[in-house]
Amino acid sequence: MHEYTSAARVWGLSCPGFPEEVSRARRWARDILRGSPFAEDAELIVSELSANAILHTASGRESGSFHLAVAVSAQVVAVSVTDDGGTGTAPKAEYQDQDAEHGRGLGMVSAIAHRVVIHDSDGGHTVTAELFTDVRRGGYPC
Repeated sequence: MHEYTSAARVWGLSCPGFPEEVSRARRWARDILRGSPFAEDAELIVSELSANAILHTASGRESGSFHLAVAVSAQVVAVSVTDDGGTGTAPKAEYQDQDAEHGRGLGMVSAIAHRVVIHDSDGGHTVTAELFTDVRRGGYPC
């Protein structure tokens, strides 16, 4: 194989913006990553990011949706959730008091993942959480 290519596998799922779709998204990720040491972390990340999309963006409005992608390679497991937008600001991690009932999801994702990237995407936002298979000091892949 050429040194600049990878054997990454990518899966995608689109869900209507209903709360019950969060559990479907979680099961979907769990099925894809069955046997991976990152399965539980990725499942939690999918759950948090999907719930955030429904609660805080147009994804949770009538005819809204959110979209997931899971990419797996020898180096990384990447989980992405794209929302329908409708907010004036991009998602950001807020570090709340441990007893807070809301506002801790993206902070928790940032604590679990080795890297979290947030970018604009077709009127919405995409949040990608990366779990590196081989991590050196500082959280970056070797």
